[in-house]
Amino acid sequence: MLRFILRRLASALPTLFIVVTLSFFLIRFAPGGPFNLERPLPPQIMENMIRAYGLDLPLWRQYLDYLGNVVQGDFGPSYVYRDFSVGQLILQSLPFSMQLGAYALVLALVGGVAAGVFAALRRNGLVDYLIMSVATIGVTVPNFVVAPVLSLVFAVLLGLLPAGGWGDGSARFLFLPTLALALPQVAVFARLTRGAMIEALAADHIRTARAYGLPARAVVVTHAMRGAMLPVVSYLAPAATALLTGSVVIEQVFGIPGVGRYFVLGALNRDYTLVMGTVVLVAVFITVLNLLVDILYALLDPRIRHD
Repeated sequence: MLRFILRRLASALPTLFIVVTLSFFLIRFAPGGPFNLERPLPPQIMENMIRAYGLDLPLWRQYLDYLGNVVQGDFGPSYVYRDFSVGQLILQSLPFSMQLGAYALVLALVGGVAAGVFAALRRNGLVDYLIMSVATIGVTVPNFVVAPVLSLVFAVLLGLLPAGGWGDGSARFLFLPTLALALPQVAVFARLTRGAMIEALAADHIRTARAYGLPARAVVVTHAMRGAMLPVVSYLAPAATALLTGSVVIEQVFGIPGVGRYFVLGALNRDYTLVMGTVVLVAVFITVLNLLVDILYALLDPRIRHD
Protein backbone atom coordinates (compact mmCIF):
# COMPACT_ATOMS: atom_id res chain seq x y z
CA MET A 1 0.00 0.00 0.00
CA LEU A 2 2.83 2.40 0.82
CA ARG A 3 4.41 1.78 -2.56
CA PHE A 4 1.06 2.45 -4.23
CA ILE A 5 0.64 5.76 -2.38
CA LEU A 6 4.16 6.89 -3.27
CA ARG A 7 3.62 5.86 -6.90
CA ARG A 8 0.36 7.79 -7.12
CA LEU A 9 1.92 10.88 -5.59
CA ALA A 10 4.81 10.68 -8.05
CA SER A 11 2.41 10.33 -10.99
CA ALA A 12 0.43 13.35 -9.75
CA LEU A 13 3.40 15.69 -10.16
CA PRO A 14 3.25 15.79 -14.00
CA THR A 15 -0.50 16.43 -13.76
CA LEU A 16 0.02 19.35 -11.41
CA PHE A 17 2.76 20.68 -13.69
CA ILE A 18 0.42 20.59 -16.70
CA VAL A 19 -2.39 22.29 -14.72
CA VAL A 20 -0.08 25.09 -13.57
CA THR A 21 1.36 25.58 -17.06
CA LEU A 22 -1.98 25.69 -18.87
CA SER A 23 -3.53 27.98 -16.26
CA PHE A 24 -0.57 30.35 -16.33
CA PHE A 25 -0.64 30.89 -20.09
CA LEU A 26 -4.43 30.85 -20.51
CA ILE A 27 -5.00 33.64 -18.01
CA ARG A 28 -2.13 35.67 -19.46
CA PHE A 29 -3.60 35.42 -22.95
CA ALA A 30 -7.02 36.63 -21.73
CA PRO A 31 -7.88 40.24 -22.63
CA GLY A 32 -7.10 42.91 -20.07
CA GLY A 33 -4.69 43.01 -17.18
CA PRO A 34 -4.56 43.51 -13.40
CA PHE A 35 -3.98 47.26 -13.70
CA ASN A 36 -6.53 48.03 -16.43
CA LEU A 37 -8.96 50.08 -14.37
CA GLU A 38 -12.09 51.98 -15.38
CA ARG A 39 -10.14 55.11 -14.61
CA PRO A 40 -6.74 54.50 -16.26
CA LEU A 41 -3.57 55.09 -14.27
CA PRO A 42 -1.09 57.70 -15.46
CA PRO A 43 1.46 56.14 -17.86
CA GLN A 44 4.39 56.60 -15.45
CA ILE A 45 2.54 54.95 -12.56
CA MET A 46 1.41 52.11 -14.84
CA GLU A 47 4.97 51.53 -15.97
CA ASN A 48 6.23 51.49 -12.39
CA MET A 49 3.52 49.02 -11.34
CA ILE A 50 4.30 46.67 -14.22
CA ARG A 51 8.01 46.80 -13.43
CA ALA A 52 7.44 46.30 -9.69
CA TYR A 53 5.49 43.06 -10.27
CA GLY A 54 7.86 41.78 -12.96
CA LEU A 55 5.25 41.96 -15.72
CA ASP A 56 7.72 43.71 -18.02
CA LEU A 57 9.80 40.53 -18.24
CA PRO A 58 9.39 38.09 -21.15
CA LEU A 59 6.51 35.69 -20.62
CA TRP A 60 8.79 32.65 -20.48
CA ARG A 61 10.83 34.32 -17.72
CA GLN A 62 7.68 35.15 -15.75
CA TYR A 63 6.60 31.51 -16.09
CA LEU A 64 9.92 30.11 -14.86
CA ASP A 65 10.00 32.56 -11.94
CA TYR A 66 6.45 31.64 -10.95
CA LEU A 67 7.16 27.92 -11.26
CA GLY A 68 10.20 28.24 -9.02
CA ASN A 69 8.21 30.14 -6.40
CA VAL A 70 5.32 27.63 -6.46
CA VAL A 71 7.72 24.74 -5.82
CA GLN A 72 8.76 26.60 -2.65
CA GLY A 73 5.12 27.16 -1.63
CA ASP A 74 5.12 30.85 -2.56
CA PHE A 75 2.14 31.88 -4.73
CA GLY A 76 3.32 35.46 -4.96
CA PRO A 77 1.64 38.76 -4.08
CA SER A 78 -1.92 39.61 -5.03
CA TYR A 79 -2.12 42.31 -7.69
CA VAL A 80 -5.44 43.60 -6.38
CA TYR A 81 -5.23 43.00 -2.59
CA ARG A 82 -1.81 44.57 -2.37
CA ASP A 83 -1.48 44.33 1.40
CA PHE A 84 -1.73 40.54 1.26
CA SER A 85 0.02 37.67 -0.44
CA VAL A 86 -2.00 35.00 -2.23
CA GLY A 87 -1.00 32.49 0.45
CA GLN A 88 -2.39 34.73 3.19
CA LEU A 89 -5.69 35.19 1.35
CA ILE A 90 -6.06 31.44 0.84
CA LEU A 91 -5.23 30.63 4.46
CA GLN A 92 -7.81 33.17 5.65
CA SER A 93 -10.61 31.92 3.40
CA LEU A 94 -9.90 28.18 3.15
CA PRO A 95 -11.42 27.22 6.54
CA PHE A 96 -14.79 28.69 5.48
CA SER A 97 -14.82 26.76 2.19
CA MET A 98 -13.60 23.57 3.87
CA GLN A 99 -16.29 23.70 6.55
CA LEU A 100 -19.05 24.42 4.05
CA GLY A 101 -17.81 21.70 1.68
CA ALA A 102 -17.50 19.12 4.47
CA TYR A 103 -21.06 19.72 5.67
CA ALA A 104 -22.37 19.55 2.10
CA LEU A 105 -20.48 16.31 1.39
CA VAL A 106 -21.80 14.62 4.52
CA LEU A 107 -25.35 15.74 3.73
CA ALA A 108 -25.05 14.59 0.11
CA LEU A 109 -23.56 11.22 1.05
CA VAL A 110 -25.95 10.37 3.89
CA GLY A 111 -29.06 11.75 2.22
CA GLY A 112 -28.26 10.33 -1.22
CA VAL A 113 -27.34 6.84 0.01
CA ALA A 114 -30.41 6.64 2.25
CA ALA A 115 -32.72 7.75 -0.57
CA GLY A 116 -31.09 5.35 -3.02
CA VAL A 117 -31.39 2.35 -0.70
CA PHE A 118 -35.00 3.25 0.11
CA ALA A 119 -35.83 3.47 -3.61
CA ALA A 120 -34.06 0.18 -4.42
CA LEU A 121 -35.94 -1.72 -1.71
CA ARG A 122 -39.21 -0.44 -3.23
CA ARG A 123 -38.21 -0.92 -6.84
CA ASN A 124 -40.77 0.16 -9.46
CA GLY A 125 -43.10 1.39 -6.75
CA LEU A 126 -44.55 4.83 -6.12
CA VAL A 127 -41.79 5.74 -3.65
CA ASP A 128 -39.12 4.64 -6.14
CA TYR A 129 -40.58 6.74 -8.95
CA LEU A 130 -41.00 9.74 -6.65
CA ILE A 131 -37.39 9.61 -5.36
CA MET A 132 -35.94 9.15 -8.84
CA SER A 133 -38.08 11.99 -10.24
CA VAL A 134 -36.84 14.34 -7.52
CA ALA A 135 -33.28 13.11 -8.13
CA THR A 136 -33.57 13.84 -11.85
CA ILE A 137 -34.76 17.37 -11.11
CA GLY A 138 -31.91 17.78 -8.63
CA VAL A 139 -29.34 16.79 -11.25
CA THR A 140 -30.71 19.04 -13.98
CA VAL A 141 -31.32 22.23 -11.97
CA PRO A 142 -27.98 24.01 -11.28
CA ASN A 143 -27.18 25.30 -7.83
CA PHE A 144 -26.98 28.91 -9.01
CA VAL A 145 -30.74 28.61 -9.61
CA VAL A 146 -31.49 26.64 -6.44
CA ALA A 147 -29.55 29.00 -4.15
CA PRO A 148 -31.52 32.22 -4.89
CA VAL A 149 -34.80 30.30 -4.72
CA LEU A 150 -33.96 28.88 -1.29
CA SER A 151 -32.89 32.31 -0.09
CA LEU A 152 -36.07 33.89 -1.42
CA VAL A 153 -38.37 31.32 0.17
CA PHE A 154 -36.76 30.69 3.57
CA ALA A 155 -35.14 34.08 4.19
CA VAL A 156 -37.25 36.70 2.42
CA LEU A 157 -40.77 35.24 2.35
CA LEU A 158 -40.78 33.11 5.51
CA GLY A 159 -38.07 34.94 7.45
CA LEU A 160 -36.87 31.72 9.07
CA LEU A 161 -33.18 31.88 8.17
CA PRO A 162 -30.58 34.53 7.30
CA ALA A 163 -30.32 35.38 3.62
CA GLY A 164 -26.54 35.27 3.63
CA GLY A 165 -23.29 35.85 5.45
CA TRP A 166 -21.25 33.63 7.72
CA GLY A 167 -22.42 35.16 11.00
CA ASP A 168 -21.21 33.10 13.94
CA GLY A 169 -20.90 29.96 11.82
CA SER A 170 -23.97 28.38 13.40
CA ALA A 171 -26.49 26.13 11.68
CA ARG A 172 -28.83 29.09 11.06
CA PHE A 173 -26.31 30.70 8.72
CA LEU A 174 -24.95 27.51 7.13
CA PHE A 175 -28.18 25.61 6.50
CA LEU A 176 -29.20 27.29 3.23
CA PRO A 177 -25.73 27.37 1.56
CA THR A 178 -25.07 23.77 2.63
CA LEU A 179 -28.42 22.61 1.29
CA ALA A 180 -28.01 24.49 -2.01
CA LEU A 181 -24.51 23.10 -2.47
CA ALA A 182 -25.43 19.51 -1.55
CA LEU A 183 -28.73 19.05 -3.43
CA PRO A 184 -27.29 18.18 -6.87
CA GLN A 185 -24.91 15.67 -5.30
CA VAL A 186 -27.69 14.16 -3.18
CA ALA A 187 -29.48 13.39 -6.45
CA VAL A 188 -26.39 11.80 -8.01
CA PHE A 189 -25.65 9.67 -4.94
CA ALA A 190 -29.28 8.54 -4.82
CA ARG A 191 -29.25 7.38 -8.44
CA LEU A 192 -25.89 5.63 -8.06
CA THR A 193 -26.93 3.88 -4.86
CA ARG A 194 -30.25 2.72 -6.26
CA GLY A 195 -28.67 1.11 -9.32
CA ALA A 196 -25.85 -0.49 -7.35
CA MET A 197 -28.19 -1.75 -4.63
CA ILE A 198 -30.56 -3.36 -7.16
CA GLU A 199 -27.60 -5.13 -8.73
CA ALA A 200 -26.21 -6.19 -5.34
CA LEU A 201 -29.55 -7.61 -4.19
CA ALA A 202 -29.64 -9.81 -7.30
CA ALA A 203 -26.20 -11.32 -6.62
CA ASP A 204 -25.81 -15.02 -5.85
CA HIS A 205 -24.40 -14.56 -2.34
CA ILE A 206 -27.40 -12.39 -1.41
CA ARG A 207 -29.81 -15.10 -2.53
CA THR A 208 -27.78 -17.59 -0.50
CA ALA A 209 -27.94 -15.38 2.58
CA ARG A 210 -31.71 -15.11 2.22
CA ALA A 211 -31.99 -18.88 1.74
CA TYR A 212 -30.20 -19.37 5.05
CA GLY A 213 -32.92 -17.32 6.70
CA LEU A 214 -30.91 -14.23 7.60
CA PRO A 215 -33.03 -11.21 8.59
CA ALA A 216 -33.75 -8.73 5.81
CA ARG A 217 -31.95 -5.95 7.68
CA ALA A 218 -28.79 -8.05 8.01
CA VAL A 219 -28.90 -9.02 4.34
CA VAL A 220 -29.19 -5.40 3.21
CA VAL A 221 -26.87 -3.69 5.70
CA THR A 222 -24.18 -6.34 6.14
CA HIS A 223 -24.00 -8.03 2.75
CA ALA A 224 -25.65 -5.99 -0.02
CA MET A 225 -24.54 -2.60 1.26
CA ARG A 226 -20.85 -3.38 0.98
CA GLY A 227 -21.06 -4.17 -2.73
CA ALA A 228 -23.44 -1.31 -3.42
CA MET A 229 -21.01 1.20 -1.93
CA LEU A 230 -18.30 0.60 -4.53
CA PRO A 231 -19.78 2.95 -7.19
CA VAL A 232 -20.57 5.48 -4.47
CA VAL A 233 -16.98 5.45 -3.21
CA SER A 234 -15.72 5.79 -6.78
CA TYR A 235 -17.79 8.96 -7.12
CA LEU A 236 -16.61 10.47 -3.84
CA ALA A 237 -13.63 12.28 -5.37
CA PRO A 238 -15.60 13.86 -8.25
CA ALA A 239 -18.36 14.76 -5.79
CA ALA A 240 -15.96 16.43 -3.38
CA THR A 241 -14.38 18.28 -6.30
CA ALA A 242 -17.78 19.39 -7.56
CA LEU A 243 -18.65 20.67 -4.08
CA LEU A 244 -15.36 22.54 -3.85
CA THR A 245 -15.74 24.19 -7.26
CA GLY A 246 -19.49 24.60 -6.92
CA SER A 247 -18.96 26.57 -3.75
CA VAL A 248 -17.65 29.38 -5.97
CA VAL A 249 -21.23 30.21 -6.94
CA ILE A 250 -22.74 29.46 -3.54
CA GLU A 251 -20.23 31.63 -1.71
CA GLN A 252 -21.04 34.52 -4.04
CA VAL A 253 -24.80 34.13 -3.64
CA PHE A 254 -24.72 33.84 0.16
CA GLY A 255 -21.80 36.19 0.78
CA ILE A 256 -19.54 33.60 2.42
CA PRO A 257 -15.88 34.69 2.70
CA GLY A 258 -14.43 31.52 1.19
CA VAL A 259 -11.89 30.71 -1.51
CA GLY A 260 -14.59 30.81 -4.18
CA ARG A 261 -15.14 34.52 -3.67
CA TYR A 262 -11.46 35.26 -4.25
CA PHE A 263 -11.43 33.06 -7.35
CA VAL A 264 -14.32 35.01 -8.89
CA LEU A 265 -12.88 38.40 -7.92
CA GLY A 266 -9.43 37.35 -9.11
CA ALA A 267 -10.79 36.29 -12.50
CA LEU A 268 -12.82 39.49 -12.91
CA ASN A 269 -9.88 41.70 -11.92
CA ARG A 270 -7.26 39.66 -13.85
CA ASP A 271 -5.42 39.04 -10.61
CA TYR A 272 -3.12 36.44 -12.14
CA THR A 273 -1.48 35.13 -9.01
CA LEU A 274 -4.74 34.89 -7.05
CA VAL A 275 -6.43 32.85 -9.78
CA MET A 276 -3.36 30.64 -10.12
CA GLY A 277 -3.26 30.03 -6.38
CA THR A 278 -6.88 28.86 -6.27
CA VAL A 279 -6.39 26.65 -9.36
CA VAL A 280 -3.36 24.95 -7.80
CA LEU A 281 -5.31 24.49 -4.56
CA VAL A 282 -8.18 22.74 -6.38
CA ALA A 283 -5.74 20.55 -8.33
CA VAL A 284 -4.03 19.43 -5.12
CA PHE A 285 -7.40 18.67 -3.52
CA ILE A 286 -8.43 16.53 -6.51
CA THR A 287 -5.18 14.57 -6.36
CA VAL A 288 -5.46 13.89 -2.63
CA LEU A 289 -9.15 12.97 -2.83
CA ASN A 290 -8.54 10.54 -5.69
CA LEU A 291 -5.83 8.85 -3.64
CA LEU A 292 -8.13 8.53 -0.61
CA VAL A 293 -10.89 7.07 -2.79
CA ASP A 294 -8.51 4.44 -4.19
CA ILE A 295 -7.56 3.41 -0.65
CA LEU A 296 -11.22 3.20 0.45
CA TYR A 297 -12.05 1.19 -2.65
CA ALA A 298 -9.41 -1.38 -1.73
CA LEU A 299 -10.76 -1.63 1.82
CA LEU A 300 -14.31 -2.26 0.59
CA ASP A 301 -13.38 -4.74 -2.13
CA PRO A 302 -10.89 -7.40 -0.91
CA ARG A 303 -10.26 -8.47 -4.51
CA ILE A 304 -8.39 -5.24 -5.08
CA ARG A 305 -4.84 -5.09 -3.80
CA HIS A 306 -2.40 -2.23 -4.26
CA ASP A 307 1.17 -3.47 -4.23
